[in-house]
Parts: sequence; structure tokens; C-alpha cells
Amino acid sequence: MTRPVIVVGASMGGLRAAETLRKSGYEGRLVVIGDEPHAPYNRPPLSKEVLAEQVDHAAVAFPLSEVLDDVEWVLGNAVVSADLDTQSVTLADGQVLDYSCLIIATGLRPRRLDLPGKPNSGAHAIRTLDDAMALRAELKQGAKVVVYGAGFIGCEAAATATKLGASVTVVGRGPVPMLRPLGQQLAEDIQRRHEAHGVRFVMNTFLTEILGEEKVTGVVLDNGETLECDVLIESIGSLPNTEFLEGNDIDIESGVHVNSTLHALRKDGTPWSNVYAIGDVARFPIPQFDPTTRRVEHWNIPTEMARKVGKQVALQLGEDLEAHATELAKNFAPIPSFWSDQFEVSLLAYGLLDQGEDVRLLEGEVGGECIYGYFKGDDMVGVCGIGMRSKVMGYRNKVGIAAS
Repeated sequence: MTRPVIVVGASMGGLRAAETLRKSGYEGRLVVIGDEPHAPYNRPPLSKEVLAEQVDHAAVAFPLSEVLDDVEWVLGNAVVSADLDTQSVTLADGQVLDYSCLIIATGLRPRRLDLPGKPNSGAHAIRTLDDAMALRAELKQGAKVVVYGAGFIGCEAAATATKLGASVTVVGRGPVPMLRPLGQQLAEDIQRRHEAHGVRFVMNTFLTEILGEEKVTGVVLDNGETLECDVLIESIGSLPNTEFLEGNDIDIESGVHVNSTLHALRKDGTPWSNVYAIGDVARFPIPQFDPTTRRVEHWNIPTEMARKVGKQVALQLGEDLEAHATELAKNFAPIPSFWSDQFEVSLLAYGLLDQGEDVRLLEGEVGGECIYGYFKGDDMVGVCGIGMRSKVMGYRNKVGIAAS
């Protein structure tokens, strides 16, 4: 029996990889395995619409194309180990499945606080639909909420909780929220807009203790301040889901290391010919922005990676060797993009903003709609706007080393 292509991760990346395989002519057996019980769904709404409204999976589920009708979906059953030499994966229920090609799309999980005496309930993270729905049940009018972590997800959750009538305090280690991705000027602007809606920020500090026996009742900060709360939202980063790959000759330091064609790399840097990684779990080079490898947790990356890998695998398992060689000659070179909605603020960005050494106001006015450029020398490596979406889009192809 011919071995199937196995996609580990029923995420957006896994879904798009399966679609592309079929659309690129792969007609063999195709298995998509996910640890959640849900079919693929859209994650960005989790910290916004899902928290703001009583919605279910159907409201965020991706439509499934008819090309996927014969795909085998194995949901609610995580892959717990893999043997890349024998080309097999083992599932939580004990099944062992062999593969011809393996596409890793396992994504991330939230980094959680590990403090002694942490109560059993009241502390939440936001990564899955079930996470968001559990948090939504506690965001009642008048609830006291502490958000620990001042990145995008934390600030989006703070905005949503405030609109639901909660009293919200954001605690962060840096001087301003979202400093690393946005830079000082834009971050300060967004903080002021949050504060105008009643959000309180306590910055340059961190949690040392979570109060409460069975349920969270408050937190203690390193400056000695105690904040009462009914709900604690932990938004302190994420970890790549790579544990099932341990014991193999594969570089999984800070994610699955892949090359410019998205082949997973051994520890000596040589590629596995039939193992790929896509999406948030993949650490890859983006030479037009940064010579080092990195994970990029932006919404467009999983889809673009999935399309490249899906086409490569279909050609690899097909008979057109010349077409496969041509596809392999195309290096993956995306322009990262993200958006974020917080109160009336609608952010749209392209590039790698954290590579900017000089931030310049390009259009508009601080406090209103505006566009910032992020420069490394003469090169614009990123652009971010509040509003002015069509104008921001006009900068897309101007970002990158030597592009501007």
C-alpha cells in the first residue's frame, strides 16, 4: 500500500497545504492530524470577535473546499512521536502511521506562568477556540481583569474586555506596550488611545505571585503593588510544538529550522528530502529583511508556506522531475504582514518592523490616522499604519533590503 502524505497540524497552514496538494495534482492518500477536536478555524478573531460575542466553531471555521472531500481528518488525536528514519508517526491513541512525505504544521502553545500556589481557575491564555470561549464566560460587566503581557494579543484582549464592561489593567515588563514590534513612538500613541478608554497600564514590572486558593483573586508585582482581579489573562509569549520530534536528527531549537525551500534541516544543516515545516512552528531565513533565521507569527506566513510546500510535494511525488527542479529553485521570500484591531485603532503592517533602527512618520499625524516607516540605513524594512489602509498597502512592495 502506498504511504500517504501526512500533515501534522489541522491549522490554517495544514488546511492550505492539503488544498494545494490536491490542486497541484496529488491524488494519493492524504491524512491531516490535529490535536484539537475542531476542524480548521481562523485564530485572529479569538482575542477579538470570539471574546466579544457568544460565537461557536461555525462562526470562525474555514470553509472546506470540495478538493478535500477524500482527505482523512484525524482530529482530537495528537501526534506524540515521530521516527524520521522509518518515516512514521505515533498518535496519542497508539496508532502508528507511515508516511511518504511529512508536513509539520503544529504551531505554537501559550507560555504559561509557573508560580507556586497558582490557583486552579481564573487564569487564562488565548490560543485555541476552547481557550477563548472559557475566557469569554468570565468576562462579565464589572469584572476586574489583569492582562499580563503587553503584546498584540494582550492588548487586543484588553480592548475587548474593556468594551464588555470589565475594569482592565495591563502589566508589562517593557516601558510601553508592543514596543518591540512597533517602536517607541507608535507604541506610546496606542497606549494613550487605550488609556482614553479606561485601560490602566503598569509597565516596567512583572508578576511575582498569584493570589487566591481555588480561584484567582489578585496578583502581586515585583514593585510590591497588589492588584485585585477576578480574571488573569496570561499573554507572555509562546512555545513551538516540537516535542514529538525529539530523539530525531532534526534542528528544533526555537522551532523547526528549515531552509529556503522549507525542507526541515538536520542538526548539521543538511535537509531532509521529505520533511517540511510551515507556519508558526517553522524557523526560516528571510534574506531581504534579516540574515538570521526566525519564526514569524504573522497571518500570511502559514498560507504562503503551505502553498509552496504543497506544490513542491505534489511535484516531488509526481513524474515531472523538471517541474519539481524548477519549483525547488524558487526560494521562499515572503513579505510578512499583520493587522490588529484595538478599540478604534486598526493597524496594518508589512515587513519586519523590529529590524528598523530609525522610525519615521511618513504620512498623517500622531494621534490620528498615520503611517510610520521603519528604516535600517536607507532601506525601509517595515511600514505600519493606523487607518489609511489603502495607502499602507501601497508601501508593501517598497519594504525590504534594497527594495525602497
